[in-house]
Amino acid sequence: MRFVVAIPAYDEERFLPGVLAAVRRHARDILVIDDGSTDATPALLRRQPGVHVITHLENRGYGQSLIDAFKFAAARGYDWLITLDCDEQHEPAHIPDFLDAVARDDADVISGSRYLRSFPDDDDAPPERRRINQLVNDMIGQVLGLRLTDSFCGFKAYRIAAMRRLALDEPGYAFPLQFWVQCVRAGLRIRELPVRRIYRDKSRTFGGTLDDPAARLVHYLAVFVRELQRQPVPAFMKRARSLCRAQQPNRCDTTNSSRPPTTSAS
Repeated sequence: MRFVVAIPAYDEERFLPGVLAAVRRHARDILVIDDGSTDATPALLRRQPGVHVITHLENRGYGQSLIDAFKFAAARGYDWLITLDCDEQHEPAHIPDFLDAVARDDADVISGSRYLRSFPDDDDAPPERRRINQLVNDMIGQVLGLRLTDSFCGFKAYRIAAMRRLALDEPGYAFPLQFWVQCVRAGLRIRELPVRRIYRDKSRTFGGTLDDPAARLVHYLAVFVRELQRQPVPAFMKRARSLCRAQQPNRCDTTNSSRPPTTSAS
């Protein structure tokens, strides 16, 4: 089983060297997607031997970074892709846990969960982020029948053969909303794996309008409904619209919705 670890990075000069050093203890093949960094991230990457790099000349978004990582893994013949963030919010020491789960061969997506169980040194999540995560968990459960405890954790393992069955094109932070709909539609097997909850810098922002939690939630809901509309399932659509309007009445029309900034921050 061949796997590669992919790390989306946007202006991560502070954390990049330490994250790469920790990942190297558990993986030989590493890919960094430099998502238009304007700090020293590109220079630091040039000093890292043996690391594959995809460079976006401008910031294209967290979702696009993952989409490019899937394409890279497929083109290079990898069986699995493991993703983690570059801000020290994910412990590379969990990579062997993902590999153990992969070896059981009973899942297509192994999704890290910071809430599946508690670790002694877990950090407290910012309240608005935990609230939105829980709202989205509930919505995905009620609409798709997929029970998740952590919809947004970026620490995941993906079976590349299964990813070929998806048509992902959501470039920004709402990527998981499209991803989960397509996974359920494709009948992929999904498992959660407990990982530590780490928040090194609670002041980090999403950028632009997404810094407003209400606007961020509305955007997530709009992307969710829009994805359902691509191949409508009547029962899904009725419930999704109802949940969306309950959160923000009159703001869930997805026909002409514009995408907000896609800056890749955690």
